[in-house]
Formats: sequence, structure tokens, C-alpha cells
Amino acid sequence: MEKLSDYVQVAKAAHILSVSQNTLRTWAADGKIPVHRNPANGYRLFKRSDLADFLRETAESATNKKHHLG
Repeated sequence: MEKLSDYVQVAKAAHILSVSQNTLRTWAADGKIPVHRNPANGYRLFKRSDLADFLRETAESATNKKHHLG
């Protein structure tokens, strides 16, 4: 079972990804990163493991593009 501590709110998630909160909200709305809602208050929540996956996939994509350009 997942715990609330497995999730972070927008400000913390944006900090982890080094982007603005608005950028993160846009990415979530566009389906680029999974977003969940707190059932009690409707706040956006981001799962820590989803953030880690996103960072890894972004790094891999950047590495692959660099190799193709080189």
C-alpha cells in the first residue's frame, strides 16, 4: 500500500526536477509526467518514484540525442 510520504506537492516536485511550478503543472496537464490528486483537498501530488523515472528518462533521452548529433 502506498503512503502519503511516497508523494510530494507541486513546490517540492518542481524543486526536485529543477523547474518552475508552472512548468510542472503544464507537464502534468500535457501528460508528460503522472499527477495524482489528494482526495481530501484536491491538491496535485507527484509520486517520488515517478519523478525519479522522469529524471532518468530525460537524462537518457538527452544522452541519446547527444550521441546522434556527435
